[in-house]
Amino acid sequence: MKRTKFGWLLLSACATQWSPAAVAQQTDSGSGIGEILVTARREVEVLQDAPASISVLTSDALAAADIENMADIVNLTPGVTIVTGTTEVGDTQVNIRGINGARDAENNIALVVDGILKTNTAQINQIQGTLSQVEVLKGPQGAYYGRNAAAGAVVMTTRKPGDTYALDATASYAGEYDTTRADATVSGPITDTLGFVLFGDFRETDGFYRNTGPNVASTGNTVDAFRGWNVGGRLVFTPSDDLELDFKARAGKVDASALNFGVAFSLPTFALGNPDFNEDVNKYTPDYIGNIVPESEQDTTEFSLRATYDLGFATLTGWYLHSDVDQAWLADSTSASLYRFELQPSCTATRNALASAGYTLPSPQFLSATPFTSVYSAFGPTTCDGTQFQLREQRDDSVELRLASNSEGPLGWSAGVYYLNIDRENGVAIAEDTGQGGIRNLYNPPGSSNPTSLLFDDAFNTDVYAIFGSVDYDFTDQWTVSAALRYDREEREVSSLVPNVLDPATGDPINPGLPAVGTIPDKSRTYDEWQPKVSLTYKPTEDWTVFANWGIGFKAGGFNNQGSKAVIDDNFNIPLGSNIIINDDYREEVSSAWEVGTKATLFDRHLEFDVVLYRTDVDDMQFFEFFTGDFGLMRVVSNIDDVKIQGVELNATWQVMDGWTVFAGGNIIDSEIEENASRPNTVGNESPYTADYTLNAGTQGTWPITDSLDLVARVDWRLTGPTWMHTVQAQDIRTIFDLFFPGAGTANYTLTQRDSYNLVDLRAGVQTEHWSIIGFVNNAFDKKWVAEIIPAIEFGGAFVSPGSKREAGIEVGYRF
Repeated sequence: MKRTKFGWLLLSACATQWSPAAVAQQTDSGSGIGEILVTARREVEVLQDAPASISVLTSDALAAADIENMADIVNLTPGVTIVTGTTEVGDTQVNIRGINGARDAENNIALVVDGILKTNTAQINQIQGTLSQVEVLKGPQGAYYGRNAAAGAVVMTTRKPGDTYALDATASYAGEYDTTRADATVSGPITDTLGFVLFGDFRETDGFYRNTGPNVASTGNTVDAFRGWNVGGRLVFTPSDDLELDFKARAGKVDASALNFGVAFSLPTFALGNPDFNEDVNKYTPDYIGNIVPESEQDTTEFSLRATYDLGFATLTGWYLHSDVDQAWLADSTSASLYRFELQPSCTATRNALASAGYTLPSPQFLSATPFTSVYSAFGPTTCDGTQFQLREQRDDSVELRLASNSEGPLGWSAGVYYLNIDRENGVAIAEDTGQGGIRNLYNPPGSSNPTSLLFDDAFNTDVYAIFGSVDYDFTDQWTVSAALRYDREEREVSSLVPNVLDPATGDPINPGLPAVGTIPDKSRTYDEWQPKVSLTYKPTEDWTVFANWGIGFKAGGFNNQGSKAVIDDNFNIPLGSNIIINDDYREEVSSAWEVGTKATLFDRHLEFDVVLYRTDVDDMQFFEFFTGDFGLMRVVSNIDDVKIQGVELNATWQVMDGWTVFAGGNIIDSEIEENASRPNTVGNESPYTADYTLNAGTQGTWPITDSLDLVARVDWRLTGPTWMHTVQAQDIRTIFDLFFPGAGTANYTLTQRDSYNLVDLRAGVQTEHWSIIGFVNNAFDKKWVAEIIPAIEFGGAFVSPGSKREAGIEVGYRF
């Protein structure tokens, strides 16, 4: 079935590989689509000549579609999907052509902003400034763009100072969910050699989903509220024609909600008594009834200096980046479902009070005053859940030096070195809820209002060293070969910060990995890999390019919170015979990928298209797993030994007339897990978080009303195909409920695949040279869709986060 599907894809792609030279005709209806410059090989070149599949959003498209962050970019890019903000503010995973960014691991893409590589996953969906162009490169890009670019690279260019003063400002309001947004950028010269950019943005929304529980402190609050701002500046100094110094600084803060999830059960035997024990995640509507108001905070400070010096024969570029991102979130835990705090006084009091008042939990849950007879889900109205608090604080310092030739001859070359240090603390704590709210500490001693019951807390330190270089050679006007090579060496250390104390609720060690006496020992690992990339380009005509490339992708391995293996063994492998392989460290991920394609412009540059076939073999793909039980919860990264991915992508842009463009693109993926020692029964399943297909289509245009007033409009349609979000898919798995109900506690996860969904965004209004008034509707047809599904396999259910609803509003802009 898998091979047949891809054979159809291959036939379809080959059928479109017609020669532009045979059908191109000259037209005289306008100027055509302008040339786009990109940096696919870290040198400026025309998009048509670049030997790679690249999705580009120009300044016009960015403005017309109101693009400001990674989520907006992904929604316009075939073959790319994103999950962001479902758990907390900085929690973002990008999937490019079947390679997903594992939550709690490192990036799987290179995020490059104004030539500088960002290395903190929390920065992926942040607003980086006023965007002037975005390039999305797919496939391994480490040889050119650096660390962890296994799936691709996103290259952002932001506003640079000009020779004249300029101001851009917009403000918008959507009343249905009380959403306000404003941003402004001012730029211009200070002297003949010094220019500046200042920018700021603000966004606030009340959110789509509200708490309807009985607790006075939490009812009415939304679980997806957001309030955040960024301010930043840029100074560009050019003391001579040969030297440019580019200094940037940015600070931001977010106060938001957290843990936008409900729980859908997947227990078919239990469903014989109540069908709600086996729900389709696509039809499930979460009930938000927790007694803790979920809170998420993020504070960001960063600054960088980039210097470019023309030596004549070559250009020397060097940069330094410092970033500091602190984030923390607090919410209800999941511990009621298996009675971790069932006999604690606060749990007894709140459970009995609600039962006496006649409060009814959402089906299939059941509330009883008798201990151990209630049926709980997660994040409920009693204190029996406990609380969960997570802290992640990370500081990055990196530097790069690169020398690249200036020759206009057939040979081009570059060479460079790179260093990065990451200092990170990551902790997860489960604590007893005594009815006095949560404390934002990882460890609270017994006798406090929020005593810690389970704790993972580790300090991570990473040093990265890299060397890299590239060579490009034009054999003829038609044939070009490019080769690049990078070597990365990552030295990682971890130290547990958990004190050797006992859980006051159970009497067990506060971390299952703790020895009887002493602490969890420190660990260190080293990961390294050579990452080549080779490209071949053939240009039969000026407007037609055929290309092929191959490369190696690399993501270093790392450490889970220490004690993770002990939790899995004690709670699943020993009592259930699960044989899940989870360790306190996970292996590096290495992929081999090739693509072949063609791109062309036709009809006097009024039509552009590209077609690409690709295949990627991934060894030890890193994958995020979530476990919950009477121990509370745990987040870990595991490895999938062997995954094969192949697909086809097609894109086309047609300029119907001056000012009016129609565009469409699609990506179809066929993936298969071929080996997975962590869960052997998942062999043959699809790569997790990988949509079977993504299709984008739309149009944008500007039509004159008067000499000074234009009508502007844009329509974007996105279809995202069915998606599995775990390696376990349509399978039976024994759960911890089978220990209490032998023979009945088997889960089946057939109903945890996310269905396909399509969203339409509309924008239309009027504008002049200096002002604009635009109306917008996001998710215009108010489609119900699922943002993320996190199956907790041995628990017998899935945590489900719903997607955004329809939102309509008005935007006013001013510029000079």
